[in-house]
Amino acid sequence: MQVVWTIVSWLMRRKAYILCGALGMLIVYGATRNGWAAIGAILIAILPAFFTRDPVPAPLAQDDVTAEIASDPLFEVRAAFAGFDSPVFLLDRGGYVLYQNPSAAHAFGEFRDGQHVSARIRLPAVLDTIRETLDTGKTGTIEYSAMLPSESVYLVRVIKAQGEADYYVLIFRDISETRRIDRMRSDFVANASHELRTPLASLRGFIETLLGPARNDHKAQEKFLGIMQEQVTRMSRLVDDLMSLSRLELKARLAPQDAVDLVPLIGSVCDALAPLASDVGVEIVKTLPAQAVMVIGDRDELTQVFENLIENACKYGQDGKKVDVTISAEPDQPVEVSVRDYGPGIPDEHVPRLTERFYRVNVESSRSKKGTGLGLAIVKHILTRHRARLIIRSEVGQGSTFTVRF
Repeated sequence: MQVVWTIVSWLMRRKAYILCGALGMLIVYGATRNGWAAIGAILIAILPAFFTRDPVPAPLAQDDVTAEIASDPLFEVRAAFAGFDSPVFLLDRGGYVLYQNPSAAHAFGEFRDGQHVSARIRLPAVLDTIRETLDTGKTGTIEYSAMLPSESVYLVRVIKAQGEADYYVLIFRDISETRRIDRMRSDFVANASHELRTPLASLRGFIETLLGPARNDHKAQEKFLGIMQEQVTRMSRLVDDLMSLSRLELKARLAPQDAVDLVPLIGSVCDALAPLASDVGVEIVKTLPAQAVMVIGDRDELTQVFENLIENACKYGQDGKKVDVTISAEPDQPVEVSVRDYGPGIPDEHVPRLTERFYRVNVESSRSKKGTGLGLAIVKHILTRHRARLIIRSEVGQGSTFTVRF
């Protein structure tokens, strides 16, 4: 049926040629009584129909466009703001919504015709700014934060439109990402400065002591130089971790392409950390499959991930005396590597923030164990690049399990 309709439509579009052919056929047939001549005449007449494109509709005349704009005074406004990513409202002198673009409808819901702006935007500071602009005609600007459904920061501007019409434009510009980056930069600088300030202050004090009262005290010199070496080592670790984070951020979007067998990798990491585990009285128990477990990744970076996780389990879970390292590779299931300790565990409120830079559950305990506060942040960045996840489960008094899921 669709084919028939297509043919009929095509014939209707070319009816002038077909009618000319039929008329020519009748004339020739009537004059000659020759059927072949008639067929030839109709073919010659309708032949152009097969090589003629469908007619292109004529563009709207300028008068028609002008009439459409005249019938809708907001025609140009709709055209200007329809593609904006930011929510935009057009208000009249009384604060009633004349137009909202699609982004505004998505963010705040649809306004009914003639509905006041306060019907859906119930933010006192924003409404006060709108009211002041409506009264004075001066541009108003305010920044406000919304916590629900997620934390967002908007820069709100109310501008009186230029021209004869008494319209006001209300624009919401989302600056959440900018503020988040500013806060991260500020926190990072503050934390990095704090982490460096303590060892630098210690070094300065020891140097002043060695140059002064302990100038000739060889026993004190030996003690102070040992402490100074520890502080310098701590600062070196901190700088190394910061450099690692910087390098990971530069290539975060570049997924690794190499195939890595996790079984020998985990085995070598456990063997390398065996002396550390022995020093703190912890036994590392490996549960590894006999066959190869292949994943796509960067061998050095994955080694860094599991060194961090197993070392943390040994240091902070040493009260449990044991750390279990397990590779799970079931058919049709994601590959998982779990590191479990039997230490004091982590309170629930701390778990979501463990991968933040410089975040510590216990600052003094972390520093005493020579932690920089960046280990799990590095783990998170590496796993993000590997398109993998870090799953943390912990129960106070029962220990913690850190699982890497590929």
